[in-house]
Amino acid sequence: MHMQAYVKPVAIALIMLSLLLVPQFATTYTTSVILNILMWIGLVTSWLILAGFTGYISLGHGAFLGIGAYFVASYWQILPFPILILLSGLICVFVAAVVGYPVLRVKGPYFVILTLGLSEFVKYSLVYYEVNIRGTVGRILLRTPSLENLYYWVLVICLLSIATAYLIKRSRFGLALMSIKDDEDAAEALGVNAALAKWKAFAISAFFPGMIGAVMAMRWTYIDPYTVFNPMMSFQVTITAFLGGIAYVHGPIIGATMLTLLSQSLWARYPNFYMIALGVILIFIVMFLPQGLAGLLSKINVPGFIKDVFKNVSSPERRKEL
Repeated sequence: MHMQAYVKPVAIALIMLSLLLVPQFATTYTTSVILNILMWIGLVTSWLILAGFTGYISLGHGAFLGIGAYFVASYWQILPFPILILLSGLICVFVAAVVGYPVLRVKGPYFVILTLGLSEFVKYSLVYYEVNIRGTVGRILLRTPSLENLYYWVLVICLLSIATAYLIKRSRFGLALMSIKDDEDAAEALGVNAALAKWKAFAISAFFPGMIGAVMAMRWTYIDPYTVFNPMMSFQVTITAFLGGIAYVHGPIIGATMLTLLSQSLWARYPNFYMIALGVILIFIVMFLPQGLAGLLSKINVPGFIKDVFKNVSSPERRKEL
């Protein structure tokens, strides 16, 4: 019993220590792969704050990533990088707050289509601005921070996203969001202000992709509307969330790790096969794994099995045998 109480904190401490030491001991390639995993974990976890908790599936999450990236590209070398990261997140919160109030009154598949349409609207508005006002197609970022610097920024944002989702889920606010997912009309009848709760969740969920977009723009060094506002970003966030399990805060960690490693294995050599694999994964999840991998793992009583092993080993009869 006492041993089990220490297993989880020790495991978390070891994982954190390993993540902190990655840039110091890992190769550049390995650091880049782990950075991408952390990026997807941060994006998907922030997506859960709205879509996972309320059931309002959004396909516009990638738009906030693009807004953050373009804000940094516009003011890079004018403002300090930490301030740019924070402002990128706050601007996305402002955009989500303005757009979210009317958009979140739409339900079901109409909300899904509307969020995708808003993302495309932002993309083509920037295309028009870049081509007709600035006379350019994309932007090149020079003298960007080192990979190690960017890695630690993404790690911090990812951890903040996980902590925020965890705290919200365990709060009264999180309970209100999950009651909306179960039955929105019943939640309102019990006194939940569904419109306000969804609006707050939408604004909070936009904060983290804005900051991640700001950091990743420095990593990509070249951005244009067609790449940073690619609808596949939003689709992959959704697929990753369902693969990991949208009912679990740790689901994005499982889903993002698996899909990132899969993409690293297939994307360079078989890019078309990777897209097919994403489709197959989505079909498989919907048909056979609605709770995701986290839901599947929760049904496997691994801690209980370990407990029984320790109990048998530490029993007086077993100690005599040893």
